[in-house]
Amino acid sequence: MYEGVVQDLIDELGQLPGIGPKSAQRIAFHLLSAEAADVQRLITALSEVKDKVTFCSTCGNVAQDTQCRICADPRRDTHALCVVEEPKDVVAIERTREFKGRYHVLGGAISPIDGIGPDQLRIAELMRRLGGDEITEVIIATDPNIEGEATAAYLARQLRPLGLRVTRLASGLPVGGDLEYADEVTLGRAFEGRRLIDA
Repeated sequence: MYEGVVQDLIDELGQLPGIGPKSAQRIAFHLLSAEAADVQRLITALSEVKDKVTFCSTCGNVAQDTQCRICADPRRDTHALCVVEEPKDVVAIERTREFKGRYHVLGGAISPIDGIGPDQLRIAELMRRLGGDEITEVIIATDPNIEGEATAAYLARQLRPLGLRVTRLASGLPVGGDLEYADEVTLGRAFEGRRLIDA
């Protein structure tokens, strides 16, 4: 335990996701030994992100305007919509450079244990977006865990009656992985998602 403001800083840093007590302490002492200008840049960045960053009115992604750069880009494919849990998932998919459509960010996943049901997610907004005839395929890209699977199953039930092509991202073995280290679920999914090898 440290005195006053040092302990307050450690406590506040410890509230951040993924930061435990030891990491919080290391960051606090790093900030104490940093140049004042470096700390001021961090303070400015934190203030600006709270003042300037909002969520896209169309998809729910982070944005500095009413629409994010992806929704505002007229070159994006308007027929394919990829549904993800969080804005960080948009970034992960964009890094692949494989998807050229648009996104819809749910803001989480269905998790009864945490008290998160469909009404707490941006599912109503998704259904409104699908009201027109522009979107023909919805790709469900929720996490491959219990909550993500529950969310995907719920969305599939809601979307099938709309006559859309509803797909789910394939999951299976990671590139460079060994079969002996794969768990049964991952290996089972790899078998389900197998495809023909082109000659």
